[in-house]
Amino acid sequence: MVRQQSQIGKAGSITTMEDESVLGEEVSSAIRKYALQNAVEYNGNGKPGSVLGRLLSEFPDLRSSAKDLIPLISKHVEDANEMAKNNGLKRVREILEETNPEALNREKQKKRVGLPELSVNEAEEVVLRFAPNPNGPLSIGHSRGVVINSEFAKIYSGKIILRFDDTDTKIKPPLPSAYSSIEDEFEWISGVKPDVVIRASSRMDVYLEHAENMISQGFCYVCKCPAPRFKSLRDKMLACPCRDNSVEVNLNQWKMMIHGEIEEGKSVVRVKTGLDLPNPALRDWPALRIQHTPHPIVGDKYKVWPLLDFQSAIEDHLQGVTHIIRGKDLMDSTRKQTLLYEHMGWKYPETLYWGRVKLHEFGGFSTSSIREAIEKGDFSGWDDPRLPTVSALRRRGYTPEAIRDFWIELGLTQKDISISMQTIDSKNSKIIDSSSARRSFVEEPINLNLMYPEDSSDIDGMVRLNNHPDHPEMGYREWGLEQKNIQISKNDYTEGVVRLKDYADVEIRGDNAIFISREKSNDAQIIHWNSSDSCVKAEIIVPGDNENILLGGVIEDSEYSVGEIVQLERMGFAKVEFVEPENTKIGLIWLHG
Repeated sequence: MVRQQSQIGKAGSITTMEDESVLGEEVSSAIRKYALQNAVEYNGNGKPGSVLGRLLSEFPDLRSSAKDLIPLISKHVEDANEMAKNNGLKRVREILEETNPEALNREKQKKRVGLPELSVNEAEEVVLRFAPNPNGPLSIGHSRGVVINSEFAKIYSGKIILRFDDTDTKIKPPLPSAYSSIEDEFEWISGVKPDVVIRASSRMDVYLEHAENMISQGFCYVCKCPAPRFKSLRDKMLACPCRDNSVEVNLNQWKMMIHGEIEEGKSVVRVKTGLDLPNPALRDWPALRIQHTPHPIVGDKYKVWPLLDFQSAIEDHLQGVTHIIRGKDLMDSTRKQTLLYEHMGWKYPETLYWGRVKLHEFGGFSTSSIREAIEKGDFSGWDDPRLPTVSALRRRGYTPEAIRDFWIELGLTQKDISISMQTIDSKNSKIIDSSSARRSFVEEPINLNLMYPEDSSDIDGMVRLNNHPDHPEMGYREWGLEQKNIQISKNDYTEGVVRLKDYADVEIRGDNAIFISREKSNDAQIIHWNSSDSCVKAEIIVPGDNENILLGGVIEDSEYSVGEIVQLERMGFAKVEFVEPENTKIGLIWLHG
């Protein structure tokens, strides 16, 4: 697959049948197979989206070229459907029997892994949106929405909207710096820029105009009932006294609300629904409320702000959103918004849901709680390595590919699950391992004299070590041993025979390491080490349970660049955070094992 991906990159976009050769026979054959298989399963009415989904499941490296593959796949699907129409499904089955008999026995009940197919109207463009509240940068949980929505947009050659739902000035007020952070993190995670960026707070006049229009049409009304009183009536399926007010009365009270003449909590605008709906939360649900708290971006211009269910419903319609993909905890939002759409005669988007995912290592962090903890000084910032934020994971060296692979593989299951970060660590390791040079970091170093027998032929003053054990093309590094002095970690010090990794067996006696042999004995414990001739000071930040731990020591002298990922011998991966002039000190941050 690496070879095929490289060919695609050199050839450019795949837009015609003449370009098919750059894919390689393996991928081309898979496209033909899935096109024929799809024609059989859907009685000669196969769909390109289904074929693309199966192809990407088998060849995940092609995801970045998904949009370019659609014309080619569509041609094969059209040919397979035409064959089924002219020669019958029997002929299609015969071809599959000859070329890919396993394709006739697809396990339809097999547990789905990856993204499902969307219900798509071929006459309209697929439009999705990711709509965070910018009360802080993105968390690992938010990244699911980025990945799923942007991936579907890629697959269906659609559009992805980044919308900031920032109309809560009081409970979850926006953080001004979060807007640019989220936009940057969205692009880093998804690999694409959003097609449209919207700040809901900049479109307040639109929402207020729609609200006034709905009040004028009798779909909404101003309710002045105290919350406990309204809840009591609602639960009994009874109308509140305000429900029967005339349109004129409602409009007058509406004007008083938007002019700031009514105190907070004294009035809300409600959407009229059936009072006998089984779910009490849907009965005459609140659409707009009074908030006099200034907005961090638009100030105190507005006194009435829409609740999320109303604002989101209006914006989804105006932007032509075709598919909404979100957590199952928002199913009531779907029901509320559907009732609003029915009033207006609008078509509600296709909606899909996912269940909750809890990462064992982080528990129940929310953006609001993280923000509060940072403001209290419990964390150094949004990129504190102990936090489950995208900025923290990015700082530590996680790749966007690992995050994308994790969420795509998990798919849209509605089952609530708990997963360890080790799942993402494993995916990240596979991506970075082949390009990460091996380096030796010795924590709390102890100096030992390296002593050779007088007749030893192994004293050449130099040790040559591969940069990567499986990739000789990455070259090697050399350590000088002229001073015959080495450093090992205080934790590894023990008298007796040990193996200096990739060099020799030695016997430690006091301050000496007595050379035994370059040949490895079976019983010797392997420890990592550095030559005093070839090392520099270093420190590593390691996230702990309650605070970040700073490990001090030495690392082998080499050319380091900020942002580089290295694998520390017997420790794991770390990212270079700073390099002081002339390599006098190297700073790293722990990634994972």
